[in-house]
Amino acid sequence: MTDNGAPARPDPRAGLESMKMPELKTLAAGLGVKGAGSLRKGPLVEAILATQGLGSGRAGSAPAGEGPPAKDTAAKDTAAKDTVAKDKTAAASAATDRSSDQKADQKADQKSEQKSEQKPQQKTDKKSGGPGGEADQPARQKGQGGDSPARGKKQGGEASADQKNQSNQSNQSNQSNQSNQGGQPHRGNQGNQGNQGNQSNQDDDDDENGSRRNRRRRGRDRNERGRRGEPDLAVYEDDVLVPAAGILDVLDNYAFVRTSGYLPGPDDVYVSLSMVRKFGLRRGDAVVGQVRQPREGERKEKFNPLVKIELVNGAEPGQTGTRPVYEELTPVFPDERLRLETDPEEMTGRVIDLVAPLGKGQRTLVLSPTSGGRSTLLRRVAAALPQNHPECHVMVVLVDERPEEVTELQRTVRGEVIASTCDRPATDHTTLAELAVERAKRLVELGHDVVVLFDGLSRLARAYNLAAPAGGRVLPGGLDTTAVLPVKQLFGAARNVEDGGSLTMVATAAVDNGSEADEMILEEVRGAATGQVRLRRDLVESGLVPAVDIRQCWTLREELLGDAAGLEQVRALRQEAVTAEPATAAGALSVLLGRLGSRRSNVEVLRSQDRA
Repeated sequence: MTDNGAPARPDPRAGLESMKMPELKTLAAGLGVKGAGSLRKGPLVEAILATQGLGSGRAGSAPAGEGPPAKDTAAKDTAAKDTVAKDKTAAASAATDRSSDQKADQKADQKSEQKSEQKPQQKTDKKSGGPGGEADQPARQKGQGGDSPARGKKQGGEASADQKNQSNQSNQSNQSNQSNQGGQPHRGNQGNQGNQGNQSNQDDDDDENGSRRNRRRRGRDRNERGRRGEPDLAVYEDDVLVPAAGILDVLDNYAFVRTSGYLPGPDDVYVSLSMVRKFGLRRGDAVVGQVRQPREGERKEKFNPLVKIELVNGAEPGQTGTRPVYEELTPVFPDERLRLETDPEEMTGRVIDLVAPLGKGQRTLVLSPTSGGRSTLLRRVAAALPQNHPECHVMVVLVDERPEEVTELQRTVRGEVIASTCDRPATDHTTLAELAVERAKRLVELGHDVVVLFDGLSRLARAYNLAAPAGGRVLPGGLDTTAVLPVKQLFGAARNVEDGGSLTMVATAAVDNGSEADEMILEEVRGAATGQVRLRRDLVESGLVPAVDIRQCWTLREELLGDAAGLEQVRALRQEAVTAEPATAAGALSVLLGRLGSRRSNVEVLRSQDRA
């Protein structure tokens, strides 16, 4: 505050605190401050103020003849002298700034920072009725806003004629070579030069639309960079960067890199949507980048933001724009065989190869009742695929599974095990399943062959039924209509891509449990399947493993997976097993296992079948 209604003296601290660290270091070097390169912002501002205090004193003792002419009254004389001293101080600061602020692109940033800092002073000026802001005109007109003094404040009752004349005199000295002599500084295109009451509204026409309520909130939700709602993504020379990697999960208004797997975790990294659009990122991308550690004294964010992207799916970020879109790829029937036969004693793979052959891009349903051997079958398939087809990327997705089953698969499977155990909420089940399939799609877009072993679709539909909002129509068994469609879409995502990769899915579904909901789920997804393996509990109780009912196993267009002669031999073997006595599932499986046990490979079995 000032005495006798004169404008407030400029506060150099406010101008210095609005400057960035590189500008402060350059200014300190020009003033001869020792050790400026190792100081933090607070001590560096104090050192510059201590050095400029000597220069301000010299500026204050300059001849007063350069100021405006003295008036008749003593109060006017004192105001004119204060204005001259203030002019000298601002001119000295502007001259120092010119040596460190030569780039034109810094002017807009400094001006936006001045707006957020000067807002409380503008509100005080508006309440008191004073013009406010005359003292910072020289620096603003020359584009040196980084070190301009704050706008002067006035005490109440500044509407008198004498105080208006004093303001006019200070404007005449501060705005040299300007034609505006009416006490209203020129503000670009505002044009309110004859209206004292509208002076406090200048520079408020920003993204807040100048409303009073928004102006009151303008400084609350902004960080020190002047942007609201977005973290600071700028990297400076004194920042510490930490590497981060994970799977990208893009949501409605934000995105995260899941660093601890496919589920949300405390160490996830925030990714802005502008960065997602810039690099063409998609949900399921494997992202490697860097995260900036919080600066000393800075408010810690819940999730650290990603400031730099180094790799996307193992390639440079600039190459992501040329990849195809998965939904636009041409699907075709599988034409390449996935063989599961390994050891002669391992019957699971040998039986499936004969009764329901698997191809790249197939959608095979494994229908199993409770305790029907589905976990054992998936474990054997997961063990055979890396051995016979190392080019395939194997993903085992477990939804609402026992923790012990997850541990066992993680220790035995040579692939990626993605699990959400039964103690987690339904939203975690749905999130994990969707993100895992999206990850598989991204790999197919790159030309890879991916095999997803999914357990199971029935539990996933129940999770959607709990997590999704009610759609208004309830199916038999208490299942909402909105809970079935996502499961069908997820299962139907598997396909063989023409002249590209493939996504194969072997998914389990519950049957023979007396549940109407399970039957409804099966009816929806059965139409999307291109293969089926049927397991029976009575076969397990009879000691027949794998407990496969070969009479209900099939593969659509299996003639594309092998030669015609081999297909005829396989069909003859199936017919022999099915028609054998007793004509039951156990009898047919017993005949088939007997034939396989007498030979060390399926090829030998088919050759013997041909000779017979």
